[in-house]
Amino acid sequence: MNENFSYKMKLTDEEKEILHGSKGEVMAKVMKTLVLYGDAFGAERFVPVNGKGHLVTSFGISVLKPVFSIMDELIKGGLKVDEGFTVDPRPIDYANVKCNPLQKLIFNKILYGMQDSYEVQLNKLGLKSDKSFTCACYFDEVGNTPKKGDILSWAESSAVVFANSVLGARCNRNSGIIELFGSILGKVPEFDLLTDEGRKAKWIIEVKTTKIPEAQVLGSAIGMKVMEDVPYVKGLDKWIGTELTDDAKAYLKDFGAATASNGAVGLYHIENLTPEAVEQGESLIAEGAQTYVIDDAELERVYKNYPVMWKDKGAAPKLCFIGCPHLSYAQLGEWTERFEKELKKQGKTKVGLRTVMTTAPEVLDRFKKENSAAYNKLIGFGINLSCICPLMYMNNPLCGGDTSNVITCSNKLRTYTTARYFTTDDITKIAVKGGF
Repeated sequence: MNENFSYKMKLTDEEKEILHGSKGEVMAKVMKTLVLYGDAFGAERFVPVNGKGHLVTSFGISVLKPVFSIMDELIKGGLKVDEGFTVDPRPIDYANVKCNPLQKLIFNKILYGMQDSYEVQLNKLGLKSDKSFTCACYFDEVGNTPKKGDILSWAESSAVVFANSVLGARCNRNSGIIELFGSILGKVPEFDLLTDEGRKAKWIIEVKTTKIPEAQVLGSAIGMKVMEDVPYVKGLDKWIGTELTDDAKAYLKDFGAATASNGAVGLYHIENLTPEAVEQGESLIAEGAQTYVIDDAELERVYKNYPVMWKDKGAAPKLCFIGCPHLSYAQLGEWTERFEKELKKQGKTKVGLRTVMTTAPEVLDRFKKENSAAYNKLIGFGINLSCICPLMYMNNPLCGGDTSNVITCSNKLRTYTTARYFTTDDITKIAVKGGF
């Protein structure tokens, strides 16, 4: 098959044979799709994938019937990801994020009625384990942490930007299913962020704040300014250091997710901190790069201009989500201390607002085992811990519509839903008080 298929990429003899059916009709379709994808972005060749896969589509939403059909065809053709893969978080968790009967009905019948059968498909295609559901697959506990220089086939924007920037791996912002095809084939088209030229910065960001910037607001400001371009950030190392400690990684996780969702950033460089910036310095800055200065006033301007999407802008909040992307092990401990301090300050023993903190299943297991005191404190405070995707949960119009009044300190969740954004300090006070 595909004998008369016209393409521009330069394929090896083996790749041509795959395209013509040497590994079966289904693999030939996978190859053809990736060749078309490469041609669309001007790729000249394929490069091998040497990092484990991660799939963005974790939800069995009924409207994705074409995806389920593709999965069935891949399975029938005997294809799978040999090295295994992780996947984004599940969309529902009735045990820890309570729903009323009508909300459950919409989740089960209208939205995610295919969840169980879809997870069967994922397992047949190589899902790492039944706990491999997190947007932060690069956490040490999860076991899908790419090495510097690894070529990846991922689509989840917050994971792609972290892998590229903090870990020094190489991955484009692929679309869903395309990333699965790349992992199955074991090759991806080489363009953009897989190339040295594509990783150069077109923007210089000068951070001139008087205190450590809120990671989510700083990332938001940069994302909205540079859009899909690569920024080279100066001055941030003053606040978060020159070593990739757990604290620095957690900060960059949240910062990067905001750049990727408020803009379309797939890679950033932090002067004196991220791997390529440490090794190559300002040689990473492209000729003619633009400059964007961020000071306290600019961050305040960005924060104050976030729209409030609630139908009644003066209404009281009903639910607080913390952890999008998923919280790290260290962040769970930090939030425990933060809530404990605020509860004492307000003279309370439990939070006044229904609050859900989300993290990866393996991280939650570790937290329960190694820091049971903090875990029990959070539960005692009335805070629920879950491994769901808050965004997918809010797809339910009864859970995330314009009258649901969800607040968050995640700029990603704010961007994709009606959730109202507050800084870390503010959201802690609101959650404990139970309102504004």
